[in-house]
Amino acid sequence: MKIFPLRLKPDEDLKQSLKNFASQEGIKAGFVVTSIGSLKQAKIRFANQENSTLLTDKFEILALNGTIATTGVHLHITISDQQGNTIGGHLDFGCIIYTTAEIIIGISEEYAFLRTLDEQTGYYELEIIRKTTENFDIKQSVRRSYKGRARVE
Repeated sequence: MKIFPLRLKPDEDLKQSLKNFASQEGIKAGFVVTSIGSLKQAKIRFANQENSTLLTDKFEILALNGTIATTGVHLHITISDQQGNTIGGHLDFGCIIYTTAEIIIGISEEYAFLRTLDEQTGYYELEIIRKTTENFDIKQSVRRSYKGRARVE
């Protein structure tokens, strides 16, 4: 396992920054080990909702969990407001850093994460591929196995 420390600065978009980081580093199977920081705006999709909710206030990041790969990021966030009330859900684009975000990302070199359409749920879900050779080509695997149905978010 490799570890990548990452610090985001004010006005950066949390999800977009993590998506960009995955692309720049060529991350095939990453996950958030730990994260803290603050937001000046949060955009979260709550359970069983079609659309995200925009929250405009200052928030502490209490937790950030999920998977990160070049084929997509799937992250959940827990935040607290100025009174300590907590709320959480699916991280969306539009979570803007207030002062900082300190994120530690772990990388597995044994696996690759894909996002493929699950016919049962109707969503692009995690597909875990164990690498069998050092020359593993994730794009070839997606084309052969899933006929292009993997979504790159």
